[in-house]
Amino acid sequence: MNYIFISPNFPEYYWQFCKSLRSKGIHVLGIGDAPYDSLHPETKSILVEYYRVNSLENYDEVYRAVGFFIGKYGRIDYIDSQNEYWLEMEAQLRLDFNIASGTRPKELKAMKYKSKMKSVYKKAGIPTARYQLIKKQQDLYDFVEEVGYPVVVKPDNGVGASDTHKLSNKKEVLKFLKNKTKGVSYIAEEFVYGHVETFDGITDSHKNILVCTSHVLLDSIMDSVNHHCDMGFYSQMVKGSDIETIGKKVVEAFDTTQKFFHFEFFRLEKDKAGLGKKGDLVGLEVNMRAPGAYIPDMMNYAYDCNVYDIYAQMIVNDSYQEELKQKYCIGYVGLRDHVSYVHHNQQIKMKYGEQIITYEPVPEALSEAMGNHVYLLKAKTEKEIKEMIQFIREKK
Repeated sequence: MNYIFISPNFPEYYWQFCKSLRSKGIHVLGIGDAPYDSLHPETKSILVEYYRVNSLENYDEVYRAVGFFIGKYGRIDYIDSQNEYWLEMEAQLRLDFNIASGTRPKELKAMKYKSKMKSVYKKAGIPTARYQLIKKQQDLYDFVEEVGYPVVVKPDNGVGASDTHKLSNKKEVLKFLKNKTKGVSYIAEEFVYGHVETFDGITDSHKNILVCTSHVLLDSIMDSVNHHCDMGFYSQMVKGSDIETIGKKVVEAFDTTQKFFHFEFFRLEKDKAGLGKKGDLVGLEVNMRAPGAYIPDMMNYAYDCNVYDIYAQMIVNDSYQEELKQKYCIGYVGLRDHVSYVHHNQQIKMKYGEQIITYEPVPEALSEAMGNHVYLLKAKTEKEIKEMIQFIREKK
């Protein structure tokens, strides 16, 4: 079996996908624009071959790389990157080279365009915030007139929280319209007073969920990116929860066969007409790739498992036989260099000891959203993990 991994060097820990796939006897072939010598040592030792292109943005170059691998190793069974940015390129390569597994461009639209996601949510009976595509300036003015301030504006086909804006008055609307990126299609949504909770996991070819977890965000990633705030979130116990129930509905509604998935919901913090009561879940976004940042490793620690191995075994056998049970709530704290905190690292280590999984710098490419230094923590209960996060983030 031949598996092409696009950009195996970023994020750096993605070598673990390649390692697990290779351990199952799969030929893992890499295509990227990073120099070979800059690859993680594990990546270089695992890949059967690495084809460097000048730019992954150049489809013709990547197309030729895939053609080269087919000529040398035969039929390609899978192409993937687990990276939101390259999903459209992967889908086009699957179509052009007649690769049966994975999403094609036509099916991808409902998973890339925020406006199209909403119609799928609606079919699944899950409410979403009202929205308006901004084709001209008046569209935004009319939408504000309809729903009131604040509104959130972002690219309809965007990655993460980049270029996302909360507009609270006419002055901010005018500023956005003046500075918005040309050629980008934006969507405006009514502001929802709630926090984000995720549903993350892996499916087989029949959409059976092999492992899943859920993370509660204590902060807005939009605020973290735009205002350089610190960041905190944790994995909650998912078995038997309402987010597991609604998450399974979304798995059925979208093209989730043989995939990592990452869904986001709002948990309403007050009643909202047309959406629900305080505590209800509202559909936000879907992502058909591994959750970002450190979440795959947080899933590992929560279940005491290896999600990279689960994914690889799914690719080979279309199943995972071991019974999994969530043992811990895992916490993430991303601290900012420019913020003064009450408790320094040594105090935190002395207080929590072995409950600290790691403390390390965040790669620069991820730090804009995730903080400059990260603590990963573990606890038996949600109450305890929230107290740990609060203690570490206490500011002077």
